[in-house]
Amino acid sequence: MPDRLMLLDTASLYFRAFYGVPDTIRREDGTPVNAVRGLLDMIARLTTDYDATHLIACWDDDWRPQWRVDLIPSYKSHRVAEEVAAGPDVEVVPDALEAQIPLIRRVLELAGIAVVGAAGHEADDVVGTYASNARLPVDVVTGDRDLFQVVDDARQVRVIYTARGMKNLEVLTDAVVVEKYRVLPGQYADYAALRGDTSDGLPGVAGIGEKTASSLLGEYGTLDGLLTAAADAGSGLSASVRSKLAAATDYLAVAPAVVNVVRDLKLPTLEEAGAQLRPVAGDSRAELERLAADWNLGGSVRRLLDVLDRRR
Repeated sequence: MPDRLMLLDTASLYFRAFYGVPDTIRREDGTPVNAVRGLLDMIARLTTDYDATHLIACWDDDWRPQWRVDLIPSYKSHRVAEEVAAGPDVEVVPDALEAQIPLIRRVLELAGIAVVGAAGHEADDVVGTYASNARLPVDVVTGDRDLFQVVDDARQVRVIYTARGMKNLEVLTDAVVVEKYRVLPGQYADYAALRGDTSDGLPGVAGIGEKTASSLLGEYGTLDGLLTAAADAGSGLSASVRSKLAAATDYLAVAPAVVNVVRDLKLPTLEEAGAQLRPVAGDSRAELERLAADWNLGGSVRRLLDVLDRRR
């Protein structure tokens, strides 16, 4: 089959697996393994249905980078638990999921699935860098709208959107983004900055909602173009919009840096990362099968191994 790269927004998927697979699926000692099994089943299905030959599980080395928080303090603030004295902020992850994350990493490693993160950056930035620089067609799998900005028909980059569940996956191309939001994918980050995004703690510009944001970008092209028009008394921009933009001057000065994914991280090449999918053999296969039996992962591991065996 032709080469095709799949990039997983891994945390988005294992959260979905955790809440979508019954927590009655447990190891003999009672430890839940629903997120592990759910994620493996997702990978087996996605790589089969979308003909992936290469796969990278993009990882949040820092899910809430300080440099983004410094620019917009409310960034993802609603996802932060109470600070422990002298301790770092932590994402609110259920204990039953937290306990499964090391096992997820171990199973992916044994299966030969590349896991790539970047210090001080989110998985979105890893996705953005690979999607923007890959020489292969790319499918990005995520439940977060932030990554709609990487959709690019010219470079054969699509988003497989999981927000409505694995039985209702949506494939986003340029045309689909335009149909849903009335902006091009390349305008999506500016659109999100203007209208705000409660899921990421982005306040947006007060008084500018989705329809107004898309209309303004349709007329002025970019946020920079809109702000240039706002500074030009003869541009024809309404006094109301000028006032709203002026009130949000400080926010708009930093929002693009927060909303836009990073596209130029220094990451391993696909070859260096070991992104090509291959059958699992030798000690790794034996260890994975042993671990599957010990942790009650049997069916999910078998399905993944079967998929990988077909990548000979």
